[in-house]
Amino acid sequence: MTAVVERGVHEPLRGKTAAGGFSDSDLAKIRADFPILAERIHGKQLVYLDNAATTQKPRAVIDAITHYYEHVNANIHRGVHALSERATEAHDAARETVRRFLNAADTSEIIFVRGATEAINLVAQTFGRASIGAGDEVLITAMEHHSNIVPWQIVCEEKGAHLRVAPIDDRGELLLDEFARLIGPRTKLVAVTQVSNALGTVTPLGQMIDLAHRQGVPVLVDGAQAAPHFAVDVQALDCDFYAFSGHKVYGPTGIGVLYGKRAFLDTMPPYQGGGDMISSVTFEKTIYNELPYKFEAGTPDICGAIALGVALQYVGKLGLKNIAAHERDLLAYATEKVGALPGVQLIGTAQERAGVLSFVMDNVHPHDLGTILDREGVAIRTGHHCAQPVMDRYQISATARASFGVYNTREEIDALVTGIRKALEVFR
Repeated sequence: MTAVVERGVHEPLRGKTAAGGFSDSDLAKIRADFPILAERIHGKQLVYLDNAATTQKPRAVIDAITHYYEHVNANIHRGVHALSERATEAHDAARETVRRFLNAADTSEIIFVRGATEAINLVAQTFGRASIGAGDEVLITAMEHHSNIVPWQIVCEEKGAHLRVAPIDDRGELLLDEFARLIGPRTKLVAVTQVSNALGTVTPLGQMIDLAHRQGVPVLVDGAQAAPHFAVDVQALDCDFYAFSGHKVYGPTGIGVLYGKRAFLDTMPPYQGGGDMISSVTFEKTIYNELPYKFEAGTPDICGAIALGVALQYVGKLGLKNIAAHERDLLAYATEKVGALPGVQLIGTAQERAGVLSFVMDNVHPHDLGTILDREGVAIRTGHHCAQPVMDRYQISATARASFGVYNTREEIDALVTGIRKALEVFR
């Protein structure tokens, strides 16, 4: 699979500034890697600013998917024929790529799942159900995605436990003192986002993990919105679980990752039963497989895992520091330009943000704005972004959200601003 992995992936780019980021020629090469960016929407050049929902896919990932089904397709771990061996080798290599991407200690700590949502549910239904009892507590924050709220509500309701919520201020920053105060002797798990999908807030994750660990409380991190924007080192963070989705980091939909420290994964019961998660089965007793396979029942998304590995190699070659610097520039530029428009209120102005600009407009509903922008070829997200408690915090029903990726440009932000001005004219 080496040819598939490397095809369409740049050598390390030249022309970077000392502060990182990409030169104009670098950015042109990157944009050429994404075929969909050539699409025209309503006769206009596509401006794709909905990356927090899902990112577009580079040619290297698309080619890897095609190559897999044309030359590799077979089930893994069970066959002795050549195709099965090819598929198994490529799938195992993808797991190693993920391990390196997160700097996990071992591939046994990397569980392939459908996405961050399933990863969090896996922990809730295994570690959560086994560890949480009546009167216990799970601590989250007020900026969580529904995927890091509802699984804990289900477990707490079943067990008679309590969900505690650490508040945020008007800027969308976590009130760290309140967070610390809510960690107590009944806290069994802290489950927190690293980057808010609705506000873009980057949480003080290192301090949060340290505060929890001082009291012996494990920490799960929802990294769905963090992994695309900057480097993640689970050993340096010392988090106990980390979840992210492939489709938000330039990989395919339907594939994601749960990282877990082996000490926890070893003691957790299986999430699902079936093939490949067993060592042996009789009608009297089943002996479960070793990690990571204990949590991977049934035929996995083999192609998805391989393509995810290619996506992670792609961003690795571009350089996560360069991606972070490029996106910081885009966010600062968009904040200045959009924030200066009349009648626009930014929602979420934390000092540390990544990838997201959320806002509302006087007399223009976000859905109406989204429709007008679509006619201009500009794709943004409008709604509550699966973060209704965040909307409630700001006493609004929805926001318009522009979110940025590696291929976006200042010129595209200018197109966004022009579209917003048209909406202001329409609803004046």
